[in-house]
Amino acid sequence: MRRYYRGCDMQRILSVAEMASLARHRLPGFAWEYLQGGAEDEMTLQRNRAIFSRYELQGRTLVPNDPPELATTLVGTPSRLPMAIGPSGFNGMLWPGADIELARTAAAQGIPFTLSTVANASMEDVRAQVPDVDLWFQLYALKAPELEKDLLDRAIRSGCSTLVVTSDALVVGNREWDRRNFASPRDLTLRNKLDVLAHPGWLWRVMVPGGLPTMGNLDPYLPEGERTALGAMQFIAEQLDTRLDWTRLAAIRARWPGKIILKGVMHPDDAQTAIALGLDGLVISNHGGRQLDGVCSSLGALARIAPLAEGKISLLLDSGIRRGADVVKALALGAEGVLLARATLYGVAAGGASGAGRVLDILDQELVRCLNLMGCTAIAALDKHWLHSNV
Repeated sequence: MRRYYRGCDMQRILSVAEMASLARHRLPGFAWEYLQGGAEDEMTLQRNRAIFSRYELQGRTLVPNDPPELATTLVGTPSRLPMAIGPSGFNGMLWPGADIELARTAAAQGIPFTLSTVANASMEDVRAQVPDVDLWFQLYALKAPELEKDLLDRAIRSGCSTLVVTSDALVVGNREWDRRNFASPRDLTLRNKLDVLAHPGWLWRVMVPGGLPTMGNLDPYLPEGERTALGAMQFIAEQLDTRLDWTRLAAIRARWPGKIILKGVMHPDDAQTAIALGLDGLVISNHGGRQLDGVCSSLGALARIAPLAEGKISLLLDSGIRRGADVVKALALGAEGVLLARATLYGVAAGGASGAGRVLDILDQELVRCLNLMGCTAIAALDKHWLHSNV
């Protein structure tokens, strides 16, 4: 760990990779692996990063370096940057109040924030504490229809503009690193318990105030004595509806009054079905390599889906974004923008809202620099002609 990583001056962090190193230093091993790890042999996790190197930027020269236009719309929502913070669960294990901190960061940066069904903060708390955030809600389909209906009603009352239905996590991926870290469900091995003691800063921030947080969106549905992290995890594991299909999605579409996005699309045929169903957007995503190992990269799937979707449905990309140039490549291949998960989680794990904000500042600056050096004056001008493919 280099000395300049120590301390609290986030301006000394110059890349997302450096922020990840700081997060790794500050988290106990089991929490770092929860954030960083993928499924099984992690082939897809690695492909999500490696694919970006297969697309080379083709810039133009003798173009004045005026500030490029970055403001855009994401699925019809105005955004200062072609980025939104995507959904992620159990963030309170990384930093106290992490969901609220991420929402504050998104509001300050003028971009949307997506709250997960299994977030530690409830949608009501996020809206109360960050009233000006453009709040999106990510839904896991649940077996009990009354619970799903109530979640949707609460999202409407909380002013969520967009519903993001996740389709690629109906069965939890085989994350062997997680199983190795626990002697039994939610009981860390002795080695990991000793490692926790070696991270007193994390222990003081996360555990001392009241232990691991529960999942705020699910608390109303849990018996009073089971409103704990373990109780919430057991509840969601039992409630995930593995029978989610297009008919069920159509029913959710009919019930939801706002915009609706399907997250987890990787096949062109599924994109065409979503278009026919009248969805507003798709997130091309393999869940960050945490679900089905061996599946293709998200960026590779975007390249195949975008030609069929152009002008018919909005496309967003997640998985593997670590540089401003990665954002440029995603936009050039047909995405309106990207959803950030690990990148901003590195920031919040390292320093709360200041860390997450620093990550977005870094990506913003890299994006501007990249466009200037390419001779591109606006993200709206990006298309496949700005890339050379070695895929």
